[in-house]
Amino acid sequence: MKLLANENFPTDSFHYLKSKGYDIKAIGIDYAGIADKEVMTLAINEGRIILTFDKDYGELIFKYGYQPESGVIFLRLDTYESDEPGKIIEQMLKTSHFETENLSGREAIKQSFTFAPAIARFY
Repeated sequence: MKLLANENFPTDSFHYLKSKGYDIKAIGIDYAGIADKEVMTLAINEGRIILTFDKDYGELIFKYGYQPESGVIFLRLDTYESDEPGKIIEQMLKTSHFETENLSGREAIKQSFTFAPAIARFY
């Protein structure tokens, strides 16, 4: 599974996931300052799941038609330790089963998260 941490994804969480063996790149380290559309294009070209706190990715998908096959994990956490998002992502990837359903010609990802209700994965 290939991951792409957006600039707003904590560096400690990036390093945590990297130390656990995940194939992850960080926009803030590898591609600092690129626009959201470029992040989306990179994720599409490399087959990476975007990890972000930025809700603008929903607009890129639904309004502008970007189609990241691997998807986007959108996090909403009010307060957290800097490595906590990485631990939540790890737990989610280890324990979750994603189900796809065709929705108006687009693939939608449905998931119920019992351990982290503040996370949604959208496509």
